[in-house]
Amino acid sequence: MAGLDVRPFRALTYRRHDPGHLARVSSPAYDLVTPDGRERLAAADPHNIVRLILPGGTSGPGTAGATGPCGGSTGEGTAARAARTLREWEDAGVLVRDGEAALWLYEMQPVEGAATVGWLGAVAVAAAGGRAVLPHEDTFPAAVEGRRALLAATATDLEPIVLAHDPEPEVAALTQAAPGGPPTMDVTDPDGVRHRLWRVADREVLRRLSGALARTGAVIADGHHRFAAARALHRARPDGDCRVLALLTPMGAGGLRVEAIHRVVPDLSLDVAAEAAARGFTVTEVPAGPDPDDLEVAVRRAHASAGGLFLLSDGRRLLRLSEPSAEVRATVPAEAPPAWRGLDVVLATTGLIGHLWGRPDDPGSVLVAHDVPEALGLADRRHGVALLLRPPSPTDVAAVARAGARMPRKSTLFVPKPRTGLVLRPHGD
Repeated sequence: MAGLDVRPFRALTYRRHDPGHLARVSSPAYDLVTPDGRERLAAADPHNIVRLILPGGTSGPGTAGATGPCGGSTGEGTAARAARTLREWEDAGVLVRDGEAALWLYEMQPVEGAATVGWLGAVAVAAAGGRAVLPHEDTFPAAVEGRRALLAATATDLEPIVLAHDPEPEVAALTQAAPGGPPTMDVTDPDGVRHRLWRVADREVLRRLSGALARTGAVIADGHHRFAAARALHRARPDGDCRVLALLTPMGAGGLRVEAIHRVVPDLSLDVAAEAAARGFTVTEVPAGPDPDDLEVAVRRAHASAGGLFLLSDGRRLLRLSEPSAEVRATVPAEAPPAWRGLDVVLATTGLIGHLWGRPDDPGSVLVAHDVPEALGLADRRHGVALLLRPPSPTDVAAVARAGARMPRKSTLFVPKPRTGLVLRPHGD
């Protein structure tokens, strides 16, 4: 198997690297920014990166709240606005280009637990069917086109995708030895994750690191739409830049964790949802107190216990679904790879949402939420139900990708997330 093709690049960064400034101008990844969050970020600093990654002022239909990026798109007009803003910031010296190509060592240290460490590099985008970089989730054409339009207009990777690569001893050794002094950037995000980056330009280190990564393959952990957009752009411009900015992290120790992404079905009462679900599952009430905190504790306990598949809530009551019937299990295509058929999110999408509730899995019919409080609050506001899922393991995700299958859209949340706006990659190196 041909492995990863990773090269150093001349980064575009904010001229000021002090932590306070980086905190004001950086952002979560575009698909985690709600419309209200977008406005707060834009108000924090006139040069916040959200003005480039979401130039239209909203993220489109389908995410938390009523909107989100999976169903929305960045049209040509707003993409042109982002390109114009980017040029203005470069002309004014707000953003500056490195004179020498480098890779960037990136450490993310959460408040609790081990740090995740990886490398920012320019990774070759293989043609469809290539095995060096494997996706594991479905994408939506409108969202891909929106990201493609933004790439084409700005000629810049504004935020990295995230790849989880095969373990490789030399990569691990070089990663451990690389920090040689104070970090180039050091900022803590609102969730308490500390982001430290070191710019590494030593040619021997770069040579060895690129060679070691060439012995590995990777699974896309985050950025399926951005990767597909880069591939679409390169198909249209076969003689142009055929790389994408990526944070490469190892599978296993030192790598990312996987959390679930939950579903919210609007305008569906808990009683109606439970009645329909009972045609294919055993439905039982889970005791929970009246306060939201009590409900969240009950969710954590129920997910940690054995015997249940899914949890349903309207933000006040909590139900457990277990023992799916043969009819429900038959909604999962038998010809699909075993790794795919065994996923909770597959059975939830085909058997519960599609078969029993009769809802299509599209961003207008099924919203997504990235944590339990968000899902419960969204279910309450949209007069619907939250379907609270357990996360798959990283091994499950890799097995699906290597089987050539795709998980339903927005099935996995790899954490921690790199901070958008710290390092950009102009095309054409």
